[in-house]
Amino acid sequence: MLKLQKLGALTVFGMTTALASGAMASECGELTMAEMNWASAELMANVDKLILEEGYGCDVELIPGATTTTFASMNEKGEPDVAGELWINAVRDPLMAAMEEGRLHSVVEGPITGLGEGWWVTEKFAADHPELDTVEKLLEHPELFPYAEDESLGAFMGCPAGWGCQLSNANLFRAFDMEDKGWTLVDPGSAAGLDGSIAKAVERDEPWFGYYWAPTAIIGKYKLQMLEWETEWAGSENWDGCIVKPEQECLDPQPSSYTESEVHSIITDRLMQEGGIAVDYLKSRVFPGEIMNEMLVYMNENQATGEDAAYHFLETYPEIWTGWVSEEAAEGVKSEL
Repeated sequence: MLKLQKLGALTVFGMTTALASGAMASECGELTMAEMNWASAELMANVDKLILEEGYGCDVELIPGATTTTFASMNEKGEPDVAGELWINAVRDPLMAAMEEGRLHSVVEGPITGLGEGWWVTEKFAADHPELDTVEKLLEHPELFPYAEDESLGAFMGCPAGWGCQLSNANLFRAFDMEDKGWTLVDPGSAAGLDGSIAKAVERDEPWFGYYWAPTAIIGKYKLQMLEWETEWAGSENWDGCIVKPEQECLDPQPSSYTESEVHSIITDRLMQEGGIAVDYLKSRVFPGEIMNEMLVYMNENQATGEDAAYHFLETYPEIWTGWVSEEAAEGVKSEL
């Protein structure tokens, strides 16, 4: 039905490419998209931009984004129009409120399959210590992860400042009394610092313990192993009302497993009401996790930008993205590759 609706909309405006392009631009108009500051989101935003512009005649502007700042801007200012890969755990309560009040809308839950976040160790460590297969068992052995600046402490690698996961990891660190157990929470400083710490550990056969998520090139390339949790998830009141908040708003965090990851494509109410064919497209596109992993390895190994990777994706995997669009749109995109 979606495909027929798109084809019908194009047919109304004539058979020539010029007329169809003008009609699609008129229907779609201008929109802004967050280009989040991690690789999969950079790729997704650039794929969306190319398909919407070349396939549907939209005028798309990409603007820099990050989880909490992009959400705040969309919620308070109504811009950007689209956050293609919003990991909602850090903003669940205010996002749910914004959706209930009609300011924001979720058009896709799970724009990438196989998503997940948690605490990981290297493949070698998991093989050498099969008995330490849960977070709780491992937390009793900080001596196995000596911190470079003070080897009397065990190093747990958290998230860079400004990331939503910085708060959840810091609060779980407190909830499990990790400081008392002999651990220190390490701020990697940046995405590059976090990735570099993993690469260095693996290449030197050194242990590494910290936060990461999938699908990512790092997980695929270095085969990190996610630890299971013995502790059950302690509920929404603890997680959403404390764990994901700043320390001064989370005075008594309770031990909990990591919450199940939820990632949505979020749009503003303006786009929902006026976006037409752009909204239809965003509802239809889901990236397979294994393909996203391959793309992220490609980006990492070739130092490819989001735009470079988008062209590579569109050229390499037409069997995937052509299923998201009308035949006319697919031809428009292919003509630009």
